[in-house]
Amino acid sequence: MLILAIESSAKPVSVAVVESPGFIEIKTPVMPENTLLGQYFQNNGFSHSRTMLVMVESLLKNLDIRPADIDLIAVSRGPGSFTGVRIGVSAAKGLAWGLDIPVCGVSTLEAMAYQTPEPGFIICPVMDARRSQVYNALLEWRDCSLIRLCEDRAISLEELATDLKSYKLPCLLVGDGVNVCLADKNPLFSNCNITPELQRYQTAYGVALAAINSKPVTAAELEPVYLRPSQAERVRIGGVEETGV
Repeated sequence: MLILAIESSAKPVSVAVVESPGFIEIKTPVMPENTLLGQYFQNNGFSHSRTMLVMVESLLKNLDIRPADIDLIAVSRGPGSFTGVRIGVSAAKGLAWGLDIPVCGVSTLEAMAYQTPEPGFIICPVMDARRSQVYNALLEWRDCSLIRLCEDRAISLEELATDLKSYKLPCLLVGDGVNVCLADKNPLFSNCNITPELQRYQTAYGVALAAINSKPVTAAELEPVYLRPSQAERVRIGGVEETGV
């Protein structure tokens, strides 16, 4: 099975093609059954609408893969930047519809944990949600399976730090929200471990791995997940424009 994965939920944008034996239970955190055939990654700003599909076209061409060879489209459906999530989900729906194949939308946060197969830690994906919050989930690799400890959420740094204290395992921070957590040498996260920069950002490879253990749907069924109202909705309800995503 060939999976074309898209990740555009934050500042980085990436696309990847992963070859997998199919929707099977993953036997080990390092996942040797799944082969990353290629990935393009770019982290120079929110230009996803201009670059993402060009990256897809170039990657498939360089891998000598026809669009008709793809069996599944995988995409991060949020949380994240409202604009970035919309772009990724819309592209995935269009590709899946045009190719008449299923699509799999996965949690951006869960995908980040799949690309961080580190047993013995509480995997703590964090994304900058603005408004003094981060998007977050807590997960753990246990007996070679990824276990969720909480659902995706928008949470303040103080609440997250308090929650982490309830676990015995050390914390491993991953994601672009690391800088938010550690800003001004925040003592709340002084004991947390940090993933290396090359593993820190959201990637399409993680999206593909998460999709293998998720349920595919039709293009019509795929919907984004924002966790909280968009700025336009907040303005409509409160009448005051806020800075944020």
